[in-house]
Amino acid sequence: MKAAVIVFPGSNCDRDLAEGFRKAGLDVQMVWHKDTALPEGIDIVGIPGGFSFGDYLRCGAIAANSPICHEVKAHAERGGYVLGICNGFQVLTETKILPGALLRNANLKYICRTVGLSVAESQSVFTRGYEAGETIRIPIAHHDGNYTADAATLDMLESEGRVAFRYTDNPNGADRDIAGILSANRRVLGMMPHPERACEPAQGNEDGARLFAHLTDVLAEA
Repeated sequence: MKAAVIVFPGSNCDRDLAEGFRKAGLDVQMVWHKDTALPEGIDIVGIPGGFSFGDYLRCGAIAANSPICHEVKAHAERGGYVLGICNGFQVLTETKILPGALLRNANLKYICRTVGLSVAESQSVFTRGYEAGETIRIPIAHHDGNYTADAATLDMLESEGRVAFRYTDNPNGADRDIAGILSANRRVLGMMPHPERACEPAQGNEDGARLFAHLTDVLAEA
């Protein structure tokens, strides 16, 4: 299975994300934001955390207009898998691949710590390694992680089972404690917490490794 990790000026979690994919057995290629095509045969695209283009304008807004993001959007529209983490989640909302927006944290401060997440659903390619209702521990590191959407969109996400993760103790004011959401076809996941930073004992926590470990088998079946 093949993964592409998109790299923007200011990305700082691209290598961590690539390592998460590699540990799960995927062949990984790094793709620069000015590229106009994804490598052939890509199964999943990863959009990493960081501060693309210095988070000028809105977080992820400039990155969303990079040449490669047009191809990422086309990949998603074809039914391809996409994982956006932190800044990557912001990019996914800016491209309208996922609904809603990420606002400044409610306390207006940058937050960097490990938080509890409740697994809201376990039927997507990204969450099948967990039990629904299970609590896991995943690091966060963001200033603009406050997920928001209008009431109709939030109700839709709830009714369609598209909320993937919720904070057990909301750190940023996100609507309905939402930490991650899925696309309508459940092949795109955007989440603010960093599972790639919880993949091995040296990081103090391996709860994130389970998200990546399940990808190989499921993508092979797809």
